[in-house]
Amino acid sequence: MRVADEYERSAEFIDVMIAPHWAVLGPPLEEALCGVTDPVVDVGAGGGHGTRMIAKACDGEIVAVEPSPGLRSVLMARVNEAAELRDRVTVLPEGLLDAGLPHRLGAVVAMNVLGHFPPADRQRIWALLAERLVPGGRAVLNLQPPTEPAAVPQTRSADLRLGRRRYEGWARAEPAGPDRVTWHMTYRTHHDDQLVGEVTAAYDWWVLDERQLTAELARYDLKPVRTGPAELGMYLISRGDA
Repeated sequence: MRVADEYERSAEFIDVMIAPHWAVLGPPLEEALCGVTDPVVDVGAGGGHGTRMIAKACDGEIVAVEPSPGLRSVLMARVNEAAELRDRVTVLPEGLLDAGLPHRLGAVVAMNVLGHFPPADRQRIWALLAERLVPGGRAVLNLQPPTEPAAVPQTRSADLRLGRRRYEGWARAEPAGPDRVTWHMTYRTHHDDQLVGEVTAAYDWWVLDERQLTAELARYDLKPVRTGPAELGMYLISRGDA
């Protein structure tokens, strides 16, 4: 997964800004993982908000894959500070397709991350699911808008205060080809309401809609079913023989 350099400039902001989103994503993710006992892979685990939710839903081993050093430092600290995570979570620094994963998997969680994988790598992910998911295993992922290469106007995505500093996150996207967009992110820091810092970052995001997802998965005898609130774009993926 090609995210290490993309988050180099923005890693210090990501974990605190994404926390409110996990308050919404967490409950349906926990429900989707109910009954899983075999190892779970958390793809692009970031700072570990999702890893913590997985641990609440499942009792087994968790492999948290996070190639970004900045995000992984937060993840490592979060795992180390929680006794319920420390003995169960293995943190791997490689991308998903290069990581040494268990041969049999109860679940693969890929929240807020699928767009980082170009189409050829997505095919390798579907093949991995078809090969390694145990009977009754599943993958849980979400499709984030836009699901087609369309422009997204600049929008404030986060606004929070820590002490005397206020942090804003802004995002916009523009088409970058027939199947991807480029996201442009801006992070502004205010001290006592005076702007004191601004960081920008950009990364490619490969778009995917439900029709294309279904078609790609069918080649590997996998099938998606919507799960959770419709606005979250979450899917539960299982093997055709499950």
